[in-house]
Amino acid sequence: MPPGTLGAHPADGRTDFAVRAPEASAVWLCLFDGESERRLPMARAGAHWIAAAPGVGPGQRYGYRADGPADRGFDPAKLLVDPYAIELDGPFVYDPRLGRHGEDTAALMPKAVVPRPWTDAPLPPRLFQPGGLIYELNVRGFTMRHPDVPQEQRGTIGALAHPVIVAHLQTLGVAAVELMPVAAWIDERHLHALGLRNAWGYNPVTMMALDPRLAPGGTEELRRTIAVLREAGIGVILDVVFNHTGESDLGGPTLCFRGLDPASYAHDAQGRLINDAGTGNMLDFGQPHVRDLALDTLRHFARLGVEGFRFDLAPVMARGPGFDRAAPIFAAIAADPVLSTRQMIAEPWDIGPGGYQLGAFPPDWLEWNDRFRDDVRRFWRGEGAAGALATRLAGSSDVFAASGPVTRSVNFVAAHDGFALADVVAYAERHNHANGEDNRDGHADEVSWNRGVEGSSDDPGIRVTRDADVRALLAILFAARGTPMLTAGDEFGRTQHGNNNAYAQDNETSWLDWEGRDTELEAFVARLSRFRRESPLREQAWLEAADWRDMTDRPMTPERWSEMGGLLLRLPDGERQFYVRIDRGERRVTLARADLLESRA
Repeated sequence: MPPGTLGAHPADGRTDFAVRAPEASAVWLCLFDGESERRLPMARAGAHWIAAAPGVGPGQRYGYRADGPADRGFDPAKLLVDPYAIELDGPFVYDPRLGRHGEDTAALMPKAVVPRPWTDAPLPPRLFQPGGLIYELNVRGFTMRHPDVPQEQRGTIGALAHPVIVAHLQTLGVAAVELMPVAAWIDERHLHALGLRNAWGYNPVTMMALDPRLAPGGTEELRRTIAVLREAGIGVILDVVFNHTGESDLGGPTLCFRGLDPASYAHDAQGRLINDAGTGNMLDFGQPHVRDLALDTLRHFARLGVEGFRFDLAPVMARGPGFDRAAPIFAAIAADPVLSTRQMIAEPWDIGPGGYQLGAFPPDWLEWNDRFRDDVRRFWRGEGAAGALATRLAGSSDVFAASGPVTRSVNFVAAHDGFALADVVAYAERHNHANGEDNRDGHADEVSWNRGVEGSSDDPGIRVTRDADVRALLAILFAARGTPMLTAGDEFGRTQHGNNNAYAQDNETSWLDWEGRDTELEAFVARLSRFRRESPLREQAWLEAADWRDMTDRPMTPERWSEMGGLLLRLPDGERQFYVRIDRGERRVTLARADLLESRA
């Protein structure tokens, strides 16, 4: 069955349904009217099952049930969501009964909703280009505490279109917002016992259907928000999770693939689920139908106006089982007339064998560069010399040597995963006790420091030093060649109080504190961003004209590179000259043009 024909498709006086379940012995389409369920047997069509439902149209709630070998996970008591669902009537809520064989789950499961037909409009040119500022944000946590956003709108995709939010993004010079996962997800089962909730969304069940908690207005809410942001000159990038689903390992719930097509998950030679995603159920991109689902998902969102995609644990998509630089998914994206015009961004690592693949993705992809993060932090912590810092400042040519005039490096000094930027300079150790895992979760060796006091401090000297550290890190981020990425709230001092894995903190730990923000730091970041856009740094080709010097303005030598705790970078700027001066001893980064000082940390 060709891609694009799966799911529910309304036609004249009926809706056609198709779902993949090659190992099933029987599949039923389940139509819901309130709590009443009507089951229609489906007909086998090769690896798929099809049904035409007369009198059924947009808005109809539905699901599937499937029977087959019990040792393969089939259980007709389980209501199953359509992998191609576009909209759901409610969110997924974890319940232990979802994983118990023989227990009916119709009352526990959200139902898919037959979508309204819509016609594609021509896609406008992409706004976002490499080198522009990416602003990573968690949709829910971003506006939950914003005093100017109406209460009923807070925490939603629609809130991103509020004028006060748009104005904030424009002030920062944001080229694209990168939304952390918005597809419908379910909490990990261990969170249920702890009374915690997943705050980040990296545990999806359906790939296309938006989580109703984030988008109560469904697909149209996302489309409207994209249009408003585009009018303001801001593109939208989605963080997508194709490496696993919320069904987890063998102890997880049966929600979708496990009850329809368990072979969609990768298995080893002994038939055991492969755990390269850290969840126990890695999707198998060696199978064409898994790739088709990912490609159809990307096309669906691109048609809504999404300009790019960031792939969580991206090496999984190129595994079979080892990582393959020539994996079929890369060629399929490159050949697609729609997807080839979108920006692809890889998180270039997973936890499987050979999982660290920084620099190994296609030449037109961008990649999250954790070496930039760690080397810049180490330098400011007092480790390493100017040479390592200059390599990162120049676009990490040791990693992206063949990238041409535009480096593929996405530079960041903090992200959603790890310490908030303010916590990088205030905590030497993680403080994740609230996650209920005895402080064992999260990265144990994150590069951070506290200037002598762990956590918040009233000491004026420590506060001044930490502020200087934060400003220096931000200045280096905006000075560096590549694509800068800023995580929402780091521009005004967000803190998670030392929690460097706040995925389970759907509360004020991860919700941005707009009323308590550091407005002076916020203004400083806006100046840095403007300076970048108005200086030679806006063109990634500046490396060709770079004049590297020591802090006394002498040409660099190999010895000075390895000894110096700073550097001076000079660049031509028309008839004037522009320079970046980094001095670790003075805890200062200066960006200047002629005699006009624009930004200083």
